[in-house]
Amino acid sequence: MTIQQLSEEQIRDWTVEQKDKWWLENVYRGNMPQLTIRSALMGFVLGGLLSATNLYIGAKTGWSLGVGITSVILAFAFFKVLQQLGMKEFTILENNAMQSIATSAGYMTAPLISSLTAYMIVNKVIIPWWQIILWNISLSILGVLFAFPMKRRFINDEQHPFPEGRAAGVVMDTLHSSDASVGLMKAKILGVAAGTAAFIKFLQSEGIQTWIQTRVGVAKDKVLHLHEDLFQLFGLTGPNAPKLRGVDLNQLTVSPTVDVALIGAGGLMGIRAGVSLLIGAVLNYLILAPWMIEIGEIKPKADGITYGMRQITIWALWPGVAAMVVASFVSFFAKPDVILGAFRGLTGERTGDDPLKEIEFPLWISVVGIPIMSVITAWMGLAFFDVPIWASLVGLPLTFILSLVAANSTALTSTTPVGATSKITQLFYGIIRPGDIKSNLATAGITAEVVSNSSNLLMDIKPGYMLGAKPRQQAIGHIIGIFSGAIASTFLFFALFTKGLDPNNPETIANLQNDQFPMPAVTIWVGVAQVLKEGLHKLPGSIQTAVVIASIAAMILELTRIVTKNRFPLSPVAIGLAFVIDFRSSLCMFTGALLFWLLGVGRVKEEHAANNLWVQNHEPICAGIIAGASLMGIADTMVTVFLL
Repeated sequence: MTIQQLSEEQIRDWTVEQKDKWWLENVYRGNMPQLTIRSALMGFVLGGLLSATNLYIGAKTGWSLGVGITSVILAFAFFKVLQQLGMKEFTILENNAMQSIATSAGYMTAPLISSLTAYMIVNKVIIPWWQIILWNISLSILGVLFAFPMKRRFINDEQHPFPEGRAAGVVMDTLHSSDASVGLMKAKILGVAAGTAAFIKFLQSEGIQTWIQTRVGVAKDKVLHLHEDLFQLFGLTGPNAPKLRGVDLNQLTVSPTVDVALIGAGGLMGIRAGVSLLIGAVLNYLILAPWMIEIGEIKPKADGITYGMRQITIWALWPGVAAMVVASFVSFFAKPDVILGAFRGLTGERTGDDPLKEIEFPLWISVVGIPIMSVITAWMGLAFFDVPIWASLVGLPLTFILSLVAANSTALTSTTPVGATSKITQLFYGIIRPGDIKSNLATAGITAEVVSNSSNLLMDIKPGYMLGAKPRQQAIGHIIGIFSGAIASTFLFFALFTKGLDPNNPETIANLQNDQFPMPAVTIWVGVAQVLKEGLHKLPGSIQTAVVIASIAAMILELTRIVTKNRFPLSPVAIGLAFVIDFRSSLCMFTGALLFWLLGVGRVKEEHAANNLWVQNHEPICAGIIAGASLMGIADTMVTVFLL
């Protein structure tokens, strides 16, 4: 069925009561099954599974990927098969509740590959798993409580688009209103992409191949597996390795690889981000790093002759972080109407009774819950991170303001400025708690998680509003997803990254970051905290010069993007990101972006793309590639850690 919506004139002229009455009479689906046991279980399981793929990709690239549409297609196909076996139909609102749970779970990985790991590395301590789970759940629930006073203003009153949420609503409407074959075909495409990617990753998995070949007696002198690294595949290592300014390209991370998951991630990012990543990688690893090594600004490893990602990043992270922070701030403050508009009519002006009071999330829960959860969060900050209670509480009003502004940005663009808002908090605490790096990282982590969850909840509720769901049940579903994602991602984090670390030897904790999982977001968080602690003047001269140049360049590029209304083909944020991830990863993501662009994604106009398999099924294909390769990659790491 066609999704009903108000006209621009009605949105502008009607009161909130009129809009709510119209929605109740024309869109609301009454007591159609929504948050059922099966939708909750499916969302819990899918959310936990997809959070694993987000953790894998995030640890490699620093990017978090939405999982909403992927979960919608998978759940639809699963229950459509069961329906053919006699099970009752899986309703569109059950699918919507399920995607709220799965999406919420998928985003719970962010602190594990940013603020929390940064805290552990800086303070040389492993935070216990139960503290991580409690901390993430507490912050996420606080974000939910922050979101609901905004919901009526952004969704009910101003009817903002929330583009990613709207896309999920359109997909669900298409699946459940069309012939079942439409949804099943998308699910098959996703499954084929996942299976193909998993098979390629299986052939590349050294741990799995070692275990299998050893068990069956095939392995003799060496294990046979398909190398990801093409230089290794063709023997271009050691004395045969190509060099640049006398430095082995492998040591500069400049060796072509076939990382299937990152190719899929590049396909989702698009050609603009992909090209920007490649430009940043070339600038950093082929020009600046060899030059800095030659003049002695980048120091070798302990052996005095070899280099690697960590040695390069010690220098390169500063211009990279400067570019990302400046570009994010320019974008953030370039639209004052978005910032100021966030405060207008926060809950919507109401002159009469609330027609939705029986199905909306009661605002009194936020009024009561925010102070309670704020105190709980502040107490956890003291108990877990040695942050004074007053320090946590004094920053929460700022966190609410930033959440409000970020939600307005998400409402209009689907982009949540988590990075920029968390850096504002780091700057705030750099002023009121100078030199206290613990407070800086922990409190900025509060902002990042609250901002992320409040904006993501509103994104989840948008398709529910479009399809006539009960907001109260979606909020409960979002909280179920918080528990699913926190539990699944935390235990997976410990299994993947902490094996072999010795809590009694603090120096080993730095190995949470490694060549396989560089966690670039952690590098950024640590870098900003250290600058605020020590001052920029303590950095070497070459780094100070690079920071100034990177900041000016990022400002010019971002202003150009804004002035040209996003037609400028480069992203300074992506260019900066390339300075803190290895060349191989940037090249893989560029390859994925280029491949899908050549196939038509972002290049073929919508009216000419109706019969283009790649354009019409772009997200299921990329999501399948990421899921299949990531899960096989996780399996390979687990085999290596526990079976070899």
